[in-house]
Amino acid sequence: MSRIPRAFEHLKTAFTSEAVAAARCRAYAGRAERDGLAQLGERWRRLATAKDALAVELLEAAEQVRGGATDIAAALSEERYENDVLYPKMIREVDEPTAAVLRGVVRAQQEHQRELDALREELQAAEPDVAVRP
Repeated sequence: MSRIPRAFEHLKTAFTSEAVAAARCRAYAGRAERDGLAQLGERWRRLATAKDALAVELLEAAEQVRGGATDIAAALSEERYENDVLYPKMIREVDEPTAAVLRGVVRAQQEHQRELDALREELQAAEPDVAVRP
């Protein structure tokens, strides 16, 4: 039996479902636009935006958005897990073409981790907010 309350498990599962669906809608939008179907692409993007809003609502209901340094620490922890444990395990278990894709994801993830580290440092500075980077 899980030590996590059932309500939290359901909120987490629902969040994951909506976040994945939003990403899928954005992928469909990109494909539609590349195929010259701009209006279809726009419809997919609107669906993605709506699904993103639901995902945020679910994440907040699960009390996973706390603000400032707490959110940065949580994001850093997740990035480190993905970079150090999750993706390396996957890479060891798949064929080379898939491993190559996953290694590209790890490179992007490492940049995300650097960005989060920079955010943490900026937030710890005396300034009450962080600057927007281009």
